[in-house]
Amino acid sequence: MSSSFFIKKKETPKFMKKGKNTAGPKRKNDGDGKSKVPAKKSSKYNEEISSDSEAESSVPRKRQSKEEPEYDETPQEKKLRLAKLYLEQLKDEEEKKAEDDSFETDLIAGRLQEEVLEQKGMLQRLIAKDLVPPDASEIKVLRGHKLPITCLVISSDDKYIFSAAKDCSIIKWDVESGKKLHTIPGGRKGTEDRHVGHTAHILCMAISSDGKYLATGDMNKLIMIWEAETCKHLYKFTGHKGPVSGLSFRKGTHDLYSASHDRSVKVWNVDENAYVETLFGHQDAITGLDSLSRERCVTAGGRDRSVRVWKIAEESQLVFHGHEGSIDCIQLINEEHMITGADDGSVSLWSVNKKKPLSTVKQAHGCHGDAGLEQPHWVASVAALQNSDTVASGSHNSQVQLWKCGHNYRGLEPLFSVPVLLQTALSKCLTLSTSLLSLPVRLHQQSEVFQLRSVLGGRSRTGAQVGPMVENKGGQEWDLCYSSEEETI
Repeated sequence: MSSSFFIKKKETPKFMKKGKNTAGPKRKNDGDGKSKVPAKKSSKYNEEISSDSEAESSVPRKRQSKEEPEYDETPQEKKLRLAKLYLEQLKDEEEKKAEDDSFETDLIAGRLQEEVLEQKGMLQRLIAKDLVPPDASEIKVLRGHKLPITCLVISSDDKYIFSAAKDCSIIKWDVESGKKLHTIPGGRKGTEDRHVGHTAHILCMAISSDGKYLATGDMNKLIMIWEAETCKHLYKFTGHKGPVSGLSFRKGTHDLYSASHDRSVKVWNVDENAYVETLFGHQDAITGLDSLSRERCVTAGGRDRSVRVWKIAEESQLVFHGHEGSIDCIQLINEEHMITGADDGSVSLWSVNKKKPLSTVKQAHGCHGDAGLEQPHWVASVAALQNSDTVASGSHNSQVQLWKCGHNYRGLEPLFSVPVLLQTALSKCLTLSTSLLSLPVRLHQQSEVFQLRSVLGGRSRTGAQVGPMVENKGGQEWDLCYSSEEETI
């Protein structure tokens, strides 16, 4: 191969001599770029190095880069694109987080504002306009006690009802199913030493805000403390010289206030199983007691016709007058306002800052008797939805009347009445749960009404008893009625 290569080199000048044009001028013309001799051979090597072919091939490459940029993306460009997408994603997440934080901040601020207003006694949720009366045909009857029911409480989570009666028994009910969960039987008179529980009529009861303790008071001047979850007996408090007529736990604590017909109020520490102090002031048997989160309680003095606010820490009391008859029941609406009922048939709305009622409704439940000898139906019980504009009263006219409090608690307007099954029934005790409200709710274009769940208790002249009327979340409601006939507990 090497010999033929050199031979061709030697023959080339001989061949060029036979032509008119020599290789020298051709190279010169090629260098000037003015050669007129066209290329007769399309050599592979000439096509690859030709400037014309480079110009022609550059056009489709540009078009290809415009049409398919993502496929021609370099690793650096891909990294840059992914980084931009990641930054945009981070930006969106931060903006959403900022919106959520702002929403949570607004919720927290609103909650704190409500708590401040609640502590000041200025919080008033306007819910009365949304309440609707229950349908009497949907009331269900539950039976368990043998004698009239005297008191009822609902747990703070609205899952359980505790009821007590003159048969000395206590029953724990499940709100959802209406079934009895536990029964603490009453004992006979004279069995106090060996019977665990009450042996006399139970007059009052209270449950702590955390649902841990249940307290009950009876005609034997005793206060019993129970474990609410298991109904196990824990302590027995003695010290009152008369029947225990009122009990209330201070909200958020296990401090217990008790009132008695001995005209005194006592303070107890349930956690320590200890007596704290005794307060005096009323001139007649105390008929009602209530408290909230402040270190104070309110009482109704019965025939002394006074309402008293006891400031425990300051060791002082405020005295209020307004009813013409015996004040038999009292309930706090918030820290600054309360509702009372009397045997003169009146319901009064009070502020702790004024000695006289803000509003009084006389003959709140109407009158009875012959013409010219009419007597008002006396108010036996009152209840309030805390920090709202809704209160209720019960009387022996077999009606529970719901009321709307005016702006700043300046008045009382009737909303509607809830009839009890027996026309001669007496609404002896009345409780409204803060979360068991009667609010119309629309679900899937259908109107579903959750009726007001109030709790009633009492008796009739014929010996029949009336108890809680509630409605579970599924839309059913029942009335806890009790008959005087012997029944198995």
